[in-house]
Amino acid sequence: MIQTPRLTDRRALTRNRNRAARNPALFLQQDAAAEIKDRLELVNRSFTNPAVVTGLPQVWQPLMPDARIVADEDLLDLPEAAHDLVIHALSLHWASDPVGQLIQARRALRPDGLCLVSLFGGLTLHELRSALAEAEARVTGGLSPRILPMAEIRDLGGLLQRAGLALPVADSVSLTVSYSDPFALMRDLRAMGEGNALEARLRHPTRRAVLNEAARIYVEQHADAEGRIPATFEMIFLSGWAPDENQPKPLRPGSAQTRLADALGSIESKLQD
Repeated sequence: MIQTPRLTDRRALTRNRNRAARNPALFLQQDAAAEIKDRLELVNRSFTNPAVVTGLPQVWQPLMPDARIVADEDLLDLPEAAHDLVIHALSLHWASDPVGQLIQARRALRPDGLCLVSLFGGLTLHELRSALAEAEARVTGGLSPRILPMAEIRDLGGLLQRAGLALPVADSVSLTVSYSDPFALMRDLRAMGEGNALEARLRHPTRRAVLNEAARIYVEQHADAEGRIPATFEMIFLSGWAPDENQPKPLRPGSAQTRLADALGSIESKLQD
């Protein structure tokens, strides 16, 4: 049997989150929670048995005090067909098997139940990613895994379909946060619990020369007139529904009763061969 390679060192991730809890910077989690709340208000449905998958329950429990809070482990503690709403809350980017996580969420849904997912997307920290890669190559002559290989939005809609969810939708929100210098950004990442927990990471501290060179490159390439640097965070939101026979279904190709030209009030012209 082929096993999925481990992307994340779960012990390191837990350690990072516990360390962050002492002096947290959870504004991105709070933004994601507010966005999820807004999206739920647009759904013409009352949910009575919600569940939230998260590594930071202190953010999400106040949002949905009646929800079942589930740790974002590889095996989710979700009973089958027990919920009408499952929220996977800004932690899917740490999953070694994201499709497996979505399949578990779908199995936990009742028919016509809703799955809402938030995760960081591929544009996240692209400035830091490139600065670190260039600095490490210059100083050490090689590269090591430092920042998660995050997915692009064009690929994520397909994950919902692979997981068996119907009516999939994917969209994104990009946030730019300003910092006094790259080291302030790195401190914030640690306070978010988003430090390096990759299974393939180096198991010793990064050389100071690499960090100093990365900071210099970051400032040189991205600083504004006042010397502050931007950090991009792309949050992707996915939604899909557990299949149900009463859901809208696409018409068969060729079954339309009205021509598009008539609907648009335009004149249809044949293409030249």
